[in-house]
Amino acid sequence: MKRDMDLIRSVLISLEGNSHFNGSNWLYCCSTNRSSKVALCVSDFPEHSLEEVNYHVSLLVSADFIKGKISEERLVGIYSLTWAGHEFLDNIKDISTWERTKERLKGLPGVALSVVASIAEAEIKKRLGLTS
Repeated sequence: MKRDMDLIRSVLISLEGNSHFNGSNWLYCCSTNRSSKVALCVSDFPEHSLEEVNYHVSLLVSADFIKGKISEERLVGIYSLTWAGHEFLDNIKDISTWERTKERLKGLPGVALSVVASIAEAEIKKRLGLTS
C-alpha cells in the first residue's frame, strides 16, 4: 500500500480533535459506528477504506508519532499522540503551509516523512521571517 501524506495529516488532525483520545484509554479505528472506544471512524475519511486508515495509523505508530500497539490481526490500538507527533502536526496543520509544502514536493515519486517535516518547518520559518 502506498503512503498517503494527506491521509496521515488528516488522521493526526482528527486524533488531536477527538476528546476521547486523551491518553487515558486504548482506542481503535472502526468502519462506521463511533463510540467512546473509537478514535477514528472510516466514515471521517470517505475516500479511504478501513484497511488504508489502519495502515496509516500503524505507520504513525511505527514512526513514534502515536503511542500505540498493533495486534497480529492488524488491529491498531492507539493511546496518545507523542511529542514528535504533536510537533509534526503543528508544522503541517495550517492548510497554506501544508499546500506550500506539498508544492515543493511535487514531481517527486516519494519522500521521507522527515523531509516532509523539514520542508514544513522551513515554510513556517520563512513565513515568520526567520530565514530568507
